[in-house]
Amino acid sequence: MTILAIDTSNYALGVALLEDNQVLGEYITNLKKNHSVRIMPAIQTLMKDCEKVPADLTKIVVAKGPGSYTGVRIGVTIAKTLAWTLNIPLAGISSLEILASGAGRYFDGYVSPLFDARRGQVYTGLYQYHSGELTPVKEDRLAMLSDWADSLKETGKSILFIGNDLPLHQAAIEAALGSQAVFAAATEHNPRPAELALLGKDKAGEDIHSFVPNYIRLAEAEAKWLEAKGKILNG
Repeated sequence: MTILAIDTSNYALGVALLEDNQVLGEYITNLKKNHSVRIMPAIQTLMKDCEKVPADLTKIVVAKGPGSYTGVRIGVTIAKTLAWTLNIPLAGISSLEILASGAGRYFDGYVSPLFDARRGQVYTGLYQYHSGELTPVKEDRLAMLSDWADSLKETGKSILFIGNDLPLHQAAIEAALGSQAVFAAATEHNPRPAELALLGKDKAGEDIHSFVPNYIRLAEAEAKWLEAKGKILNG
């Protein structure tokens, strides 16, 4: 089994090839650049360096959000196109779950990955390793950071926070949780596409045509359009 993993859901762009239980290669950058221009060359370079051709692939795994609306759409569109063209399975994994997977494997507590969602809000969730398997404790959500920190305080457990947007919220988290909060090192904040591949390795394939990103919330423009459409239909 040779899996291609694709993650363009946030600033970090990542692709990886996983063959059976060996990581053949990874490409990761954390740059504020256009993913639509860079993702296909990244895939082509990785495939060439690992001496693989599209016909060698047996599965595509993609980060399905939450995150940047445009970024998520780019990754999902390319993943769907490749899976359909090659007639191989497609699996989607939460972008938050990818972050939690690597950092939480050897942490005795809960893991709260996060992406900034502006206006004091974050995309986040709560995960824990149980018997060697990453399991959700609280589902992925959009929440006010202050409300989320208050709810975590009630768990009484150590919480590992991780994500490239963590510096935006670290002071508020420390103020709310004190020593209960643990912060991942800077080298752990980029989601690893190899972790994405591993998470999707044994996941059942999804229907390619009905597969959609998980934005958690609508883009502001989409929400306004639906609101206006509703007003028109309702007179």
